[in-house]
Amino acid sequence: MGDVEKIGYLNNDFEMFHIIDSKKKEFDFHYHDFNKIIIFISGNINYSIEGKNYSLKPYDVVLVNAGEIHRPSIIDNTDYERIIIYVSTQFLNKYKQEDYDLNYCFERAKKEHSNVLRIHSIDKSKLYQVCQELEHSFNDNEYANELYQKILFLEFMIQLNRTAISNHINYLDSVNGNTKLIPIIEYINEHLTEELSIDKLSSQFYLNRYYLMHFFKEETGYTIGNYITEKRLLLAKNLVQNGSSITDACFQSGFKNYTTFLRAFKKKFHTIPKNASFID
Repeated sequence: MGDVEKIGYLNNDFEMFHIIDSKKKEFDFHYHDFNKIIIFISGNINYSIEGKNYSLKPYDVVLVNAGEIHRPSIIDNTDYERIIIYVSTQFLNKYKQEDYDLNYCFERAKKEHSNVLRIHSIDKSKLYQVCQELEHSFNDNEYANELYQKILFLEFMIQLNRTAISNHINYLDSVNGNTKLIPIIEYINEHLTEELSIDKLSSQFYLNRYYLMHFFKEETGYTIGNYITEKRLLLAKNLVQNGSSITDACFQSGFKNYTTFLRAFKKKFHTIPKNASFID
């Protein structure tokens, strides 16, 4: 994806990490093909996600949807501590029924145009208690630990979604967001399956096409073409995982040429699309 790298690989339904960076470091823009949850604990951090910028406070919960470009910017040498959870979109889709959907918190984040939940007294909440128990489960080998770990993770996701539904939380507004970039990204994602040429985008936003290309690459690390292709590939992957045929997934995700689609899919996911097996 241009200079933007897909980092992190998920070979299980979910993974959990507790990380502390004690020295200031630089992070490049990157993305994942799975969802990411960050519980921010400490540090002086500005978090950028798809053109939006958030000034984080301790115990903010950051929700990053699969395919969203993001990076933290560390302001000073204060310890940057966080809990990170990777979760497979396919796994979450298994827990979607008429009366519940464990993907709700991510979907609402899109609807609210905000990736950050600010939860008052989260450190005293059931959500954080379960989070700590889940973290502990990665370090023990007690009886039926794998099953217990899955139960804890499901409880964590239930508590997170209950919190997202609650009226006692805030979806944090971005600060110093790029007012020119955000509507372009939102337009692309809302019209992903339609024609999205450079000329059409430059006309839509009254921008010179060469300025638009340079501006987008400078602000995101992506070329516009690579950004659109990657988003369409992730959509196609999701469609196939949910039962669509390969041909339907190709054209329903915005590709016009089946051969081009197969070549791009194989290059990204290291496999030809099948209805069952993927490398995440």
